Amino acid sequence: MAQTIIETDVPNVVKRLASLIEESANEAIARDDVFKVGLSGGSLVKFLSDGLPSISTDWSKWRFFFCDERVVAFDDVESTYGIYKSNLVGKLPITEDQFIKINPSLSAEEAAKDYIQKMSVYFPPDTLPKFDVLLLGMGPDGHTCSLFPEHRLLEETSVWVSSITDSPKPPPSRITLTFPVINSAKTCIFAVAGEGKADMVKRILVEKENLPATRVQPTNGTLYWILDKGAAKYIPTS
Repeated sequence: MAQTIIETDVPNVVKRLASLIEESANEAIARDDVFKVGLSGGSLVKFLSDGLPSISTDWSKWRFFFCDERVVAFDDVESTYGIYKSNLVGKLPITEDQFIKINPSLSAEEAAKDYIQKMSVYFPPDTLPKFDVLLLGMGPDGHTCSLFPEHRLLEETSVWVSSITDSPKPPPSRITLTFPVINSAKTCIFAVAGEGKADMVKRILVEKENLPATRVQPTNGTLYWILDKGAAKYIPTS
């Protein structure tokens, strides 16, 4: 099931995003005693930094994973974990231990294998991981996670997490969730704002162009696109 939600401005996008996350988190905690959420970088970091402090939840039950991560040191400006550490830890009652992090000292291939092992602690064996929520980003080329247009990883189905060493966007070495894992999530959310994103939003949501972000179609879950009026400029309203 897919839902497109159009809000008037960025603050309302942030508010709606936080509300959806709060609802999912509290349902998961009531059901499983843990909330497993996958994070992406980019503008999402500020959306979460602005929105999450207002929600009511048992923060100790949250576990933060990464939809993709750059294989760089945590103090590198390109480290997604590093950005979240500086923006969320201290602002929310969470600890660094609640983040399931890569080992940045490994090669991309070994870091991906290591991340699979770390994830497997939180998911039943022999089944695809089913995240409660994946918070996804959309790049200007339509990429999501570190799954880029026309890249071989778009067809990867044999592993939960794959390495990439030829990312067209620097840094080149990364790890990323693969589409089978993304599409097994209970909820996938894109939060997109600004007229600069409007053309790509149209290509994905209206024209259904075969881009990585278009391929996010949860098998037994819900997909949300939360847009401000700028990003939704070319979305037909009825």
